[in-house]
Amino acid sequence: MTQNPAQAAALRVFEAINSGDLDCLDEVVTDDFVDHGSPFPLPPGPDGYRQILTFVTTVLRIRYDVEDVFSSENRVVLRAVAHGVGVDAVHGPGAEGGSYSMTTAHIYRTEGARLAEHWGVRDEYGARIQLGTIAAPDPVALSR
Repeated sequence: MTQNPAQAAALRVFEAINSGDLDCLDEVVTDDFVDHGSPFPLPPGPDGYRQILTFVTTVLRIRYDVEDVFSSENRVVLRAVAHGVGVDAVHGPGAEGGSYSMTTAHIYRTEGARLAEHWGVRDEYGARIQLGTIAAPDPVALSR
């Protein structure tokens, strides 16, 4: 099976997040790129993706450990662990400055060697438990 040519682009995005240097976005995403997981509206293309990733890298201070990468003809999927820093306005009162790890999955639709769309799945509930802003479920109560 041939590897999707955009797999390298997806890995470059995660390297860019980890380094904080988002200059590669102009090369790796399409002009009409859409991030479906943003918590706020974004313009399409590299500028919109740069907005959300700037928030991710500077406000949430997220860095990723990529665990798995696989692809099909027009999709690239990454499974990664995000390591970030709590922010009260995002994670709830008392989260500020606390660290957390969060499992994530990222699905990209691709066009040639570029990324055209992104969907992200994040364990934000688990992150908030780690930060102490919500209580963990009571296993005894769940077994009733």
